[in-house]
Amino acid sequence: MASHFTHQPVLLEESLSWLQPDGDSLFVDGTVGGGGHAEALLERSAPSGRLIALDIDAEALQAAAKRLAPYGERVQLVHGSFRNLGALLRDLGVARVDGVLLDLGVSSHQLDVPERGFRFAEASAEGTPLDMRMDRQSEDASAADLLSRASESELAGWFRAYGDLRGARRLARAIVRVRAQRPLETARDLLEVIHTEKIGLGRRHNPATRVFQALRIAVNDELRALDEGLSSSIDALRPGGRLVVIAYHSAEDRIVKCRFRDAARGCVCPPVVPVCVCGGEVTLRVLTRRPITPKPDEIRRNPRARSARLRAAERVSEAA
Repeated sequence: MASHFTHQPVLLEESLSWLQPDGDSLFVDGTVGGGGHAEALLERSAPSGRLIALDIDAEALQAAAKRLAPYGERVQLVHGSFRNLGALLRDLGVARVDGVLLDLGVSSHQLDVPERGFRFAEASAEGTPLDMRMDRQSEDASAADLLSRASESELAGWFRAYGDLRGARRLARAIVRVRAQRPLETARDLLEVIHTEKIGLGRRHNPATRVFQALRIAVNDELRALDEGLSSSIDALRPGGRLVVIAYHSAEDRIVKCRFRDAARGCVCPPVVPVCVCGGEVTLRVLTRRPITPKPDEIRRNPRARSARLRAAERVSEAA
């Protein structure tokens, strides 16, 4: 399957511009995917720049290994999550790096291969299991597992918070009612509930997009992983090192924006507190006042890039 893994890197030139790779660089690509961003970083940092390539998806890592093989020892591939970046770098004997890239969300390969469970196209829905785990080698719960045991309030909360779904409570109530009669195991099973309850009727976008997105985020604990990954990434940067994050969901982008803002001001005490008690220190300088978005020609080439938002920040000196 890895041989069919395709990857069209989003905001590629913009990422390289903010990361500023050179021949002495050591970078981390925390979501290497098919290796598009990674390959460009290695090209721009020739002849001796190095890259640590992480991915929680073993299939992605296999594809990246094949694509990046010509770079030999300049690239090191690691199966793991960027939320654990600090521990992974310690295992590799690496103290600090010059830059970290996090390209969030789901890849085209994961969306396009039915057996991964992210896809909801009608033509393949019957044979699409409700899996959605980024790491299929893990024993974590699949989407089907969550649908079988989550409470109505949990389901509604996910659909509302992660999918901004109108009718979230109604859909959650219907899922609880249907699962008492039969398990929800395939995309077809879930689509039938969505259609029967007329969720998102009249909306411009397919309501299944928001439902499946919400489940994917819940299955992979993506927002908490991002919060932890940002902390690990900031700690891993040397002074002057840069962190670039590409988000595709408003909740992700909000987390990045707030974390960058807080790291840039240090103190996060409420305004009513006259003297700082949090002990916070300035660790970042924000480089992007507003998120960088894809240009129209990139969106035409790759429609899935349309929701991308890039933010960049730089680690300040230890004394700042």
